[in-house]
Amino acid sequence: MIGERMSPVLAELESALWEHEAAIGGPPRFTDEGFRAATKIFMAALMDKMWTLQAAESLPIDVRSDMALKAGEQVRQVVKTFTNIDTHDLYKP
Repeated sequence: MIGERMSPVLAELESALWEHEAAIGGPPRFTDEGFRAATKIFMAALMDKMWTLQAAESLPIDVRSDMALKAGEQVRQVVKTFTNIDTHDLYKP
């Protein structure tokens, strides 16, 4: 699965960020493209773990759908609140 194949790369990126923070302490200075990618990766990981929880609890599809929508809305709000970036704008040309 794609998540299993990506996990070592993500762990390597995590390690590089920890090293940067310990050595330099300043922000990594992501580009808009990098921020968009990080947000997509976070959402994919969140939805993956949410799917696992939903399956374990045998939730009906309408509840699963509502949870996914709410999660997306909340992430969008967090990003907007703390960065003044609307995640919908990240995909505009």
